[in-house]
Amino acid sequence: MAKNKDSMSNILVVALSVCFACSIVVSATAVLLKPQRIANKDADRNKNILQAAGLYEPGFSRGGDIDELFSSFTLRLVDLEEKTILDEVAAEQLGIDLRRYDQRKASKNPEISKDLTTAEDIASISRRARYSVVYLLHDDNGRVDKVVLPVHGYGLWSIMYGFVSLEGDFNTVSGVTFYEQGETAGLGGEIVNPVWRGSWVGKRIYGADGDVKLDVVKGRVDLTSQNAVHQIDGLSGATLTSNGVENLITYWLGDEGFGPVLNQLQSGAI
Repeated sequence: MAKNKDSMSNILVVALSVCFACSIVVSATAVLLKPQRIANKDADRNKNILQAAGLYEPGFSRGGDIDELFSSFTLRLVDLEEKTILDEVAAEQLGIDLRRYDQRKASKNPEISKDLTTAEDIASISRRARYSVVYLLHDDNGRVDKVVLPVHGYGLWSIMYGFVSLEGDFNTVSGVTFYEQGETAGLGGEIVNPVWRGSWVGKRIYGADGDVKLDVVKGRVDLTSQNAVHQIDGLSGATLTSNGVENLITYWLGDEGFGPVLNQLQSGAI
């Protein structure tokens, strides 16, 4: 009987030792791989920003072409409550690293985010972070040539995350990309299709009255229509996803989003 007890004790000791050793290995691996995970996340973000701006080309390498081109952008922090744009120094005073800021995480922090009312929540995101990072590309004369804005909103099945890029008139679309979405493959999932994304180039967000006019229509755009410059072909069989894309643009480029700051940039006030 004593021998059986000793055997059981030995088994437990060995099992616990193995579990402890495995936990150490897993923890150490997680720590060692964290820098690589961060680097991969940064590279994916940078690639999508370049795609939205129309600057990415197939064959660009991570840590090479992508990083070099992305370094041409100036990062700025937008205070969506105060409708102001802050430089890197002001962001640091708020404890925000522009290259590491996680807007999605911030939107869950009640101290730096807000609940949206039903009337405000056009994009069906429930909460909005107070701050957002935007990406400015200047020309040789120091004027803003492009601005890339992060956008997100609900489609049929998921929140769609992406970037929209505007030309230096802060109205004409130079590109759009969606890097995370869970819409139906072959239907709403076509928001990632390069051909459809390419149809956005040259479209105008705002009308003469300054309101967001971009419209993802049902079917194809009538090119003879006076509104064609604001219209995007709808996604076949994906009306709710199409509506979601239109709504997220309306929200993020409207008064609750980047609209006021874009107006200031356009007027030269900032």
